[in-house]
Amino acid sequence: MINIKKFVKNAIIEDNGRGDLFFDVAPKGRFTARVISKDNGIFAGELYAKALAKTEKFDCKFLKHDGEVLKKGDIIAELEGKASILLSSERTFLNILQHASGIATMANRFVSKVNDLEVALLDTRKTRPLLRDFEKYASRVGGAINHRLGLDDCLMLKDTHLRTIKDLKSFIKDAKKRISWVTKIEIECETFNQVKEAMEAGGDIIMCDNMSPDQIKAVVKFRNEEHPHVLLEASGNISLDTVRMYAETGVDALSSGSIIHQATWLDFSMKFD
Repeated sequence: MINIKKFVKNAIIEDNGRGDLFFDVAPKGRFTARVISKDNGIFAGELYAKALAKTEKFDCKFLKHDGEVLKKGDIIAELEGKASILLSSERTFLNILQHASGIATMANRFVSKVNDLEVALLDTRKTRPLLRDFEKYASRVGGAINHRLGLDDCLMLKDTHLRTIKDLKSFIKDAKKRISWVTKIEIECETFNQVKEAMEAGGDIIMCDNMSPDQIKAVVKFRNEEHPHVLLEASGNISLDTVRMYAETGVDALSSGSIIHQATWLDFSMKFD
């Protein structure tokens, strides 16, 4: 919770600046308000919004919880506190919920396309700077699985890395002596020949990048016959329109940055009683 507390505190500071000008002239007493959904989707952001309410010292009762379905007109939360506090927190509170719920809704749309198949749907590191934990949390709420949180999670060799490596097999052999024993090595491949080289070099995970479904089916067949321990991930061109087609190739996972960076915020509003 330390990172979440720091996150919400900084978000409030960003919006309040030197102080909300309404603060000193606000009416006294306690007021109640409701957060209402103006969209359909999947709700997320409760964990962060609760931390904000605790930090800013107002009462918040959620009627909807992370992962639940939202319909237009639903009351998401009921708030009570000083007018000055509720109003100075309003925009940040809503931003958190709208942003998170938009990502959760997009993740849920992807997952619903393939939830009857044995395939993992992964997000990516294509997140907004300093918002990765928050955005990947929202992605999880929607049903997706997090890929790497950072460069320290897994040694991934992308095309740019591979251009610096002369002997892939020797590089991987040396890398496995230097990184954690439980850390996997993933190699990005764009052709079948690259896949063969990467598997024979000792890669743990092969990312089939920007391959067609037919190309990936050939890779799956080769993997099953020659290197059944290797995991396969398909990436590139994975959209709501194509995710089912790629999932049916037999890969273990699909990754798409669209889950996060193409998500549209849901529309919520706060109304005072």
